[in-house]
Amino acid sequence: MDTTERPPVPWGRVASLVGGQAAVQFGSFALLIAMNWTAVELGGTGAVTLLTLAATVPRALMLIFGGAVADTLGPRFVLLRTTGARVALLAVGAVITATAQSLWPLVAIALIEGVLLGLAGPASGVLLPMLARGDQLTRANSLYAMVLRVAPILGAPAGAFLIAAGELWVAMAAAAVTGAIWFGCLLHVTHGFARPKPEPGVSLVRRSGDGFRLLAGHPRLRWMFIAALSLDMAFSWPAEVALPLLVSERGWGVGTVGVVLAAFSAGALGSSALGAVLAHRIPMYVRLVVTGAGLAAGILVMALMPSALSLTAVAAAVGLLSGLNGPAIVTLYQQAAPEKRMGAAMSTLSLAGIGTAPISIAVFSSLSLVLGVQTTWLLCGTIAFVSPLAAVIALRHPARVEEPATAATDVPVPVA
Repeated sequence: MDTTERPPVPWGRVASLVGGQAAVQFGSFALLIAMNWTAVELGGTGAVTLLTLAATVPRALMLIFGGAVADTLGPRFVLLRTTGARVALLAVGAVITATAQSLWPLVAIALIEGVLLGLAGPASGVLLPMLARGDQLTRANSLYAMVLRVAPILGAPAGAFLIAAGELWVAMAAAAVTGAIWFGCLLHVTHGFARPKPEPGVSLVRRSGDGFRLLAGHPRLRWMFIAALSLDMAFSWPAEVALPLLVSERGWGVGTVGVVLAAFSAGALGSSALGAVLAHRIPMYVRLVVTGAGLAAGILVMALMPSALSLTAVAAAVGLLSGLNGPAIVTLYQQAAPEKRMGAAMSTLSLAGIGTAPISIAVFSSLSLVLGVQTTWLLCGTIAFVSPLAAVIALRHPARVEEPATAATDVPVPVA
């Protein structure tokens, strides 16, 4: 049993982190809607596809390299520079889009922003484990998850309003402002963070593979990665593609899609808020395994619901379980990862989500042409059961013993 005395959690810094993320995520979702709608007007479906690829492909590729950069240079160095560069990019983009209506500037902005976000992603994932430990990390992750749930709910309609009431440059300027707020919060959150001690002879190229080496060498991390990957793989296609198709087949009307997604978001938001207060009192097995099994069962049941009302009710229940399960996966993964390789660990966990969605959509969309929407949806639900099984195996493996020199000593975090 670990009896090492741990410093109190600097909740002021945690609040700055969560508040800054709330602001920047709100602006990002508003900008996403505004840019996609502008792309539709400029070039239709092909333009939206091009813009989406420009934003997502470099982001996914840079996630791996971003983990190595965060571990080598430290989260403060990486985040202040990438965030500052993104604010400048969006400010310049607002000027450009205010004076010209063309698709290619949007593609260039999306491409550069994707690179910056990919570099920053793992460094952002390092911050909470540096501020909170043990049960308090669970609460902090639940609070963080709540913000991520709220952002699309508020940001998406805000983006639609901005593009309807004004033009794209207004949404881009608003995103630059929210990015500047995040930059200010980062100055507070990372104040006093020192850069990690250099490791002679270890290149960034070699360190970019640390995340995969961690998965190969540490069973708990490996099985938690599988738990996250299987759940994301199983849920992406039903939520993004199959739901509208199923609703259309059953003649329930397009409004049902919005209601079902809103019910899921409301359930996830509620349980994330509950987790921020009480998650540390709920056993990890319940938050991870029981909710994972419930999520898999819920995905199965959603495909069989005979009415829009019952589908909405199950979606709300799935959301409730998701709001506890997601932060639990992240927390256990962070607690198992070595602190000096936290950036690399978070880069691979991020890939389980960002990299899985397009694969899920491509694979299951193809299968649905042969098996039908409902049968393919049921297959997704079956695959989702891999997540709680992997979580059970992960919990049976001991947490990794920390390296002799940890990032906690290299990067001191003041309490005040």
